[in-house]
Amino acid sequence: MTRVVPVALAERSYEVLAGDGVRHELARVIAEAVPSARRAVVVTQEGIGVEVDTGLPTEVVTVPDGESAKSLAQVEELCRRFARSGLNRADVVVAVGGGVVTDLAGFAAASFQRGTAYVNVATSLLAQVDAAIGGKTGVNLPEGKNLVGAFWQPSAVLCDTATLATLPPREWASGRGEVAKYGLLGITTTFGAAPTAELPIDEQVVRCAAIKADVVASDEREGDRRMLLNYGHTLAHALEAVAFDDGTTDLRHGEAVAVGLVFAALLARRLGRIDDARVEHHRRVVGAFDLAVDLPTGLLPDELLAFMGRDKKAQGDLTFVLDGPDGVEVVRGIDRSDVVATLADMESTRESTRTRGSTARGAT
Repeated sequence: MTRVVPVALAERSYEVLAGDGVRHELARVIAEAVPSARRAVVVTQEGIGVEVDTGLPTEVVTVPDGESAKSLAQVEELCRRFARSGLNRADVVVAVGGGVVTDLAGFAAASFQRGTAYVNVATSLLAQVDAAIGGKTGVNLPEGKNLVGAFWQPSAVLCDTATLATLPPREWASGRGEVAKYGLLGITTTFGAAPTAELPIDEQVVRCAAIKADVVASDEREGDRRMLLNYGHTLAHALEAVAFDDGTTDLRHGEAVAVGLVFAALLARRLGRIDDARVEHHRRVVGAFDLAVDLPTGLLPDELLAFMGRDKKAQGDLTFVLDGPDGVEVVRGIDRSDVVATLADMESTRESTRTRGSTARGAT
């Protein structure tokens, strides 16, 4: 059964369609959402393996696999391919893939002829619950994640849960980190309460999409409330940036978010905003999605702090989304020493866990 989640943005409103097989509705959706389109370019990756019918003359363009595809060089290459294909601003770009593809293709569409319509066919859990919805498009720089981009809303989003059946375990983990985030935000919509690990996957997707739609409708350009969707992401983006920079650490987005969520809870406790029980609640929610919460080894606090200082929420300070007595909210002006101490707390927790494990194995 197809579920429809509206994203209410006045003349930029659109629908998120979720369910088994909804990608087969793409031609109808394009005809209704982009009636001016006479040509389409599908942007995807070799490994996606999902074919779609746009109902229009279509050229398929593949981009490299992995986070490295989110670069300004790839935006230029895509726009040149759009031009050579005969695409114009009345036509449509279709992104078929996960968050890398929707971020990259969306930014290229926003840039080409100063704004060309695009439709997302989200094929990963991460894209279906988060990346493909809300119109935040962009690419990375060596200095940080998603530092160059645009707000450019899609004309529609199709979340075909049938495509999740072939996801490898690490891609599942990447999406589950975002689902855990939504589970901790404390936002209820007409589609239900917070998503939990026990719900069927279709229901998890719908509830996450509904929460994001609700937040985006209230704050499209991340002036205040939309920053809540960055819960756990300040450290997560820093971890990803370090991994991208050194080329040695293999860390997926949702895995980094899981670590970031627990870090944010520990930081909030250090600042007296929440108690031990609330920290344990974070650990239980994240753990229910089979996500690890240990800080990776070999990280330098100064390097992480440099990346966190460049976070999009920051205004010349260290800014985090933190839990507290009034729920999750943006907190500015966090002292550097508190961040360093919280990172040290996570280091010591990992080491004590490892020591207990070694002792237990030695006793058998």
